[in-house]
Amino acid sequence: MAKKDRHVSETPATQWLRAHGISFTEHPYDYVDQGGTAESARQLGVDEHAVVKTLVMQDERAQPLIVLMHGDRQVSTKNLARAMGVKSVEPCKPEVAQRHSGYLVGGTSPFGLRKALPIFVEHTVLALPKVFINGGRRGFLVGISAQVLTDPLGARSVQCAL
Repeated sequence: MAKKDRHVSETPATQWLRAHGISFTEHPYDYVDQGGTAESARQLGVDEHAVVKTLVMQDERAQPLIVLMHGDRQVSTKNLARAMGVKSVEPCKPEVAQRHSGYLVGGTSPFGLRKALPIFVEHTVLALPKVFINGGRRGFLVGISAQVLTDPLGARSVQCAL
C-alpha cells in the first residue's frame, strides 16, 4: 500500500510544474511492473478514469507525439491519425519512447519532456475536475487540474478513445 508521507525527489516534470506556477499534489505508490493505471488507481484509491496515461506514439514518418488518455480507455490510432491529418499512428517501441521523452516507460510524464513534442489529449479528460498523471518517475503520480493540460501545456483536444 502506498505510504501517504513519502516524499518523491524532484523530477523534470515537477520542476516544469513549479516553473510554471502550477499547484499539484504528490501521490507516490509502489510501482508494479505491467500494473498500469489499474494498479496505481487501486493503490491510491482513485477512479482509474481520472488516472491519465502518457503514451509516446509516432506517425507514418516516425515523427513522435504524445497522447494523454484515460487509464481505463484505449487509443483508437485510426481516429487519432484522422484528427491529426496523418495516414497512420502507432505506439513507439519502449527504447524509442524513452529516447524521445527522456523518461523510462512506466514513468513518462508530458511535463518536462527531453524535447518539445506535439501533445494530444482525449477531449473527455478535460471535463474532469482533477486528474492524476505521471510525475516523471515510476510509482509517482501528480494530481492537477485537467485544464493544465491545455494551458500551459498546450495539448490539443481530440476524440480518439475506444
